[in-house]
Amino acid sequence: MSIDDAVFTTLLDNSVAGTYKGYERALQTGSIKFSDLVNLARKGDIPYTLFFAPIALVREQVGKKTAKLLAGVSRDTFSLGARAKVELRDVELIVKDLIRKQQLLRKHDASLRPNKIIGLLHHDTTSADADASTLSSALGLSYERLRACRSKEKALDLMIERLEANQVLVSRSVQNYMPQRLTHVQFSGMTVRDNKVPYIFLAGGDHGDDQEPVGRTIFTLALMTVLVARRIFAPMTWDGGSTETGPGREYDIAGAMLMPAERMRRLAFASLDEVKAASNEFKVTASAVAVRAMRLGLIDQRTAGEHLDQLRGEFRSRPKGGPRSPIHPENAVRKYNGRELTVRMLHTLDSGGISAGEFCRSICLNHLKPSRIEDLRRAVQ
Repeated sequence: MSIDDAVFTTLLDNSVAGTYKGYERALQTGSIKFSDLVNLARKGDIPYTLFFAPIALVREQVGKKTAKLLAGVSRDTFSLGARAKVELRDVELIVKDLIRKQQLLRKHDASLRPNKIIGLLHHDTTSADADASTLSSALGLSYERLRACRSKEKALDLMIERLEANQVLVSRSVQNYMPQRLTHVQFSGMTVRDNKVPYIFLAGGDHGDDQEPVGRTIFTLALMTVLVARRIFAPMTWDGGSTETGPGREYDIAGAMLMPAERMRRLAFASLDEVKAASNEFKVTASAVAVRAMRLGLIDQRTAGEHLDQLRGEFRSRPKGGPRSPIHPENAVRKYNGRELTVRMLHTLDSGGISAGEFCRSICLNHLKPSRIEDLRRAVQ
């Protein structure tokens, strides 16, 4: 049987299956076994009969699928000082899953209210400091509360807690517990639109800019919170260790939330030790402190660049960690879903809104059986 080349490439180039080696081999050889075609179709969530449809119908179906995805996430990547771009297919299955969870929660939870964080920062005439103050106040997340945290991990937990208390859901990457692996793409995360429960997805992993992970994640989360408040919903990449590109207003608002200008001006940043001490106070990376100090005019670009070069060298010379302890399935499900969605959907389960089987399929992606739901309940307490 023959398949129209345009049909074959259109369907697979617009799905996660386009990243698999079986697709590359088929393009090189000009042929594919039927069983391999069905397997690729299954991985790409494509009805395999579409491979034998006219190209006009295929393009129409791909357009409808893309339109549904773009209802929650813009095709364009929001990029700050980074050249990396994210293809929609790289995150397609995660986007679809988070949108489905948003819809499920809206269907079953009548207590949800219109979100007050979305669009909160809709003016460009106010200063970054004023916008940071407005957003921090709305979240109940002051600099003093963050500074009082004993560690960066505790500060990150506090930020997530305050976001979810304001109906902004936070999902964190957990390989093998998401509908799609992110081994071939580097990006910071994405914001997914919903008028009541927008999602922030934190990609985690190695971003290639040589910064310690937790401090980087804190700044990433602040930056993505600013995107939600400015009604920007898109995959996002940013380079946290560059002095060359002006990262823009969103970066400055996030910086002001975590590193207030008034406090920064009381500190010195001439030496790397001073920069590191400030990073512990502000619960961000030393690189973020150096760039923020430069943008406030507290150090010049040359000094900031020297600090960043030293920090990169130190990071690269660190001994690599050994194998990580395996994460328990209930903790992985909680981390990927976010605590707030998990708790609310457990209430739906308890009230009879969904069955245990449906809960395990739609909320746990079948990584937990009904007999393990109590383990998940304990994980969110």
